[in-house]
Amino acid sequence: MRQRRSKLLKFAKKINCETLVAFEPENLFYMTGFWGEAIGILENDGKTIIIAPELEVGRAKKESTNCNIISTNRGTALISSLVSKIKGKKVCTDCQNYPTMLSLKKLVPSIKHSNEPFYNARIIKDSDEISTLKKASKIIDAMFEICVNRIKKGQTEFELQSILMAYAVSQEMFDTGYKSTLNPLIIASGINGAMPHAQVTNRKFSNGDMIIVDITLRYKGYVSDATRTFGLGKISEKAHNVYEIVKEAQKIGLRSVKPKVSCMSVDKICRDYIKKHNYGKYFIHSIGHGIGLEVHEQPNISYRSSTNLEKDMAITIEPGIYIQRKFGVRIEDSLIVRNKPIFLHKFTKDLIVV
Repeated sequence: MRQRRSKLLKFAKKINCETLVAFEPENLFYMTGFWGEAIGILENDGKTIIIAPELEVGRAKKESTNCNIISTNRGTALISSLVSKIKGKKVCTDCQNYPTMLSLKKLVPSIKHSNEPFYNARIIKDSDEISTLKKASKIIDAMFEICVNRIKKGQTEFELQSILMAYAVSQEMFDTGYKSTLNPLIIASGINGAMPHAQVTNRKFSNGDMIIVDITLRYKGYVSDATRTFGLGKISEKAHNVYEIVKEAQKIGLRSVKPKVSCMSVDKICRDYIKKHNYGKYFIHSIGHGIGLEVHEQPNISYRSSTNLEKDMAITIEPGIYIQRKFGVRIEDSLIVRNKPIFLHKFTKDLIVV
């Protein structure tokens, strides 16, 4: 935790701040070890304070590391307690709530909003974070094994999701709370697979389906993300061919990942391969993204990105081809950037037809 706080302060100083205030749970957790309803303060000497409503104090004391816990009421009392600790200091905060930020600006005119210190510190993973991501990824691999054994004709997408989530919860792995979906997983069969972010439905699996299973779950705060596409019964030659194109595109992309390589070039090498096989217009998203305490965090592995990869970034590589009213194929892995990357998922990329 000391190392993380040093990183946070280093990046805060780069934007002329001496104190960091975390409202967002991901940043609070990174700063303190506690995930909950509270505000975290990191002072320039490394002293760390958590201001929490009374109902969170017990857990904050138990789960945080070397923090001074202040109990208060919700609402204005919480903000008053915060102001008493930061008044007169050069403060940076991640606060996303506009009315709260307006109030703080009136009381602490020097305060500024910026996520930069938090994102810049979190983008490089430490050994504990990498260890947690490895464990999370191992659980996801086991869930793909369950898919092989449990997918069957007539089963619905919801039924498979229920089976997988029961196992995930038994392994202390949980929904990410990602706001853009109503479901913990993406299970998209047949024509539903043509939508990259399809919602889980009551559609029944049928002979010839391609079934995308995208598992993005949280383990001890950290998100691992992987996708496999399974075939059911007798699948078409076109589906076979598309699968092999996606598989090879991902292989090329994974092979290109190294420190100092541009994110743009990783996207381009995968995209160019898919274009070469005349499916360019069917690949409709970026090749990947950073993972960590959020589902999508820096860096963005995109043709629009100006970022270069660095050692110990955690990223995904996930090419896909989506043919409307027919089917989709996506293959995704999480990995740690190294000269020889750490591939977090061991489950095969070969097409499995059940």
